[in-house]
Amino acid sequence: YEHSPRKAQQELFKRHIRVARQLDLPVIIHSREADEDTVAILREAYAEAPFRILIHCFSSSKYLSDESVKLGGYISASGIITFKKSQALRDSFKSVPLDRLLVETDAPYLSPEPHRGKPCEPAFTVHTARKLAEVKSVPVETLIAATTDNFFTLFSKVKRA
Repeated sequence: YEHSPRKAQQELFKRHIRVARQLDLPVIIHSREADEDTVAILREAYAEAPFRILIHCFSSSKYLSDESVKLGGYISASGIITFKKSQALRDSFKSVPLDRLLVETDAPYLSPEPHRGKPCEPAFTVHTARKLAEVKSVPVETLIAATTDNFFTLFSKVKRA
């Protein structure tokens, strides 16, 4: 949304990347109608020094997911992937490698089918995971194991129980 000037958004985005790099934290990005700008800034910053990337609540173009993955980024699926009119989104997820996927709630928004329209909660991610496993043509257990491993790789400061 254009609630602030684009140039200011770009400068703050670059600042977030610098801080995340200093703190050894992933940069979590929700890109809306800014794929070219997002990719350009990611490429420029990554060329300076690598950092971890998460495209959160991905609902954008295959271009953004492909370019983010090329930089080692992760792509996260929300309940949107289960919506009837989201075939193009499901098609974008087909090309994302299993070792670059995450599943999320985006709570309290974007509840997956069959809970669409209700506040989202963590228990609902199983529906998102099932749909993503179907899209990837893998057993849901494989997808769950992969996304769990991916979480702990991306959020490396979190230790497994």
